[in-house]
This record gives sequence, C-alpha cells and structure tokens, in this order.
Amino acid sequence: MKSQSQKAADFAALHQSGCFVIPNPWDRGSALMLAGLGFKALTTTSAGYARSIGVTDYRAGRDHVLAHCRDLVDATDLPLAADLEDGFGPTPQDCAETIRQGAEAGLVGGSIEDWRADGTFYDIEAAADRIRAAAEAARSLSFPFQLVARCENYLRGRPDFADTVRRLQAYQEAGADVLYAPCLTTADEYTTLLREVDRPVNALGGIGNPPLTVSELAALGVRRISLGSLLHSAAVTAFLKAATDESFGFVAGLTSGGDLDQLLEKGSGS
Repeated sequence: MKSQSQKAADFAALHQSGCFVIPNPWDRGSALMLAGLGFKALTTTSAGYARSIGVTDYRAGRDHVLAHCRDLVDATDLPLAADLEDGFGPTPQDCAETIRQGAEAGLVGGSIEDWRADGTFYDIEAAADRIRAAAEAARSLSFPFQLVARCENYLRGRPDFADTVRRLQAYQEAGADVLYAPCLTTADEYTTLLREVDRPVNALGGIGNPPLTVSELAALGVRRISLGSLLHSAAVTAFLKAATDESFGFVAGLTSGGDLDQLLEKGSGS
C-alpha cells in the first residue's frame, strides 16, 4: 500500500496534469468498484454516505464521517479526498480541526463550504476566515493537502454569478488550492470563472440541459470533475425501480455477481 505522503503527491500531480474525473463512492464496496474501473482518485459524498446509513445530509456528524473516511482510505490504494461539509462547526477553529482530523484519518484533500446546515450563508469575510484557518491547518501537515473551497450559491438556489466569482476569489486569496461552485451549467460561466481565478477549478458533472461532457469541460480548462451524490442517487433510483417492478424485468439487465466480485477484487489489488 502507498503511504499517505505518496498518495498526496500523486493527488497533487493530478491537478497539474490536465482534467480528471474524481467520482464519489458512498461505502467500501462502491470505492473498490470505482478503483477497479481505473479511476485515479476518489472523493466522498456527504449526502450519499448519510443516506446510506439512514439519515439525511448533514446529520451524520464529524465522528461518523471521519470513521467512514478511514474505512475508504483502508479499502483502496487511491488518494482519497472528502466532502467535509461546513467544517462541522461555525468557527475558523472548527474548520482547522476538521482538516487536522481528516488528515489523521488518511485524507489527502477535502472541501469546506460557505453554507450552514441551517440554510444560511456565511458572509464573504467570515467564509474567507474559515478557509484561511483550514489552509493554515493544511499547510502545517507534512504532505500536500488539497483544500477545496466551495461556494454554494447555485446549489442552494442563489444563482448569483458575480457573488460566486467574488467569493471564490476571496477563498483563493485565503489559501484554497482548488475552487468549486457546484451547479454551474454553461460554458460561458466556466470560461468567465476560469479567467477570474488562478487555481484549479472543480466542476460538478452531469449538471445542465444538456450537461457539459468531460471533454467539453476539459477543453474549457476545468481541472477536475466530481459527481457529488449523483452516483448514489443513480444506484438508489435503480434499486427503487427494481423493488417495485412486479414483472421483474430488471433482472435481464443485471451485471452478474461474478463480474461484480471480479471488480471488487481488481479494486482491492487482489
């Protein structure tokens, strides 16, 4: 197995080598299968994980989330980043402590949001202070930790592009390594954002009508593409349809158990 420092170096290099897709497993099995498919890195989904343990998003809590991260770190030899929600607390110190504990759990990257679980936003100055504290904690580590600063405007129903750019610029200045505004949808939005910042930008794939493809996002200059809770939602959608299919027609299209087992073995390196 690679050391955490080796994984961190590999992960940092990915951000400088073009565009890559970083999918979001929600449990050990999905992490192993994604590794078996050949992805180079993984990142968690807070919503997907929460739903998989029977609670709604933001209800799992830091202890459970970091235990989940440790489990995924142990599952594969890939670099693992995490959705660290709002830093699991309102203060800059909370964010810094979350980064420290995330690193102790084996993470080589993680994101901090500017939106509270109670449905309100941090103002830009407070949000930047939180990113600054997280960045200082990340810089104190013995390996490069990719800190992602998230602006939640579009995801939370506030599609203010000018404010999104201002916030991401402030988070860049506060020390973020990667910038992320989930639910941007157009090439023009990404082109403008990329012109206004000088950090790697993460895109949420699958958003828009039609969504921008991997090749289209890469051509715009996006460095990484994550999928949030979409893979978990796709799996659960298929599960719900199958559970209520009285004709059992879903059986004809199933991946065989043997193929699934082979993918798990491939992902684990066995």
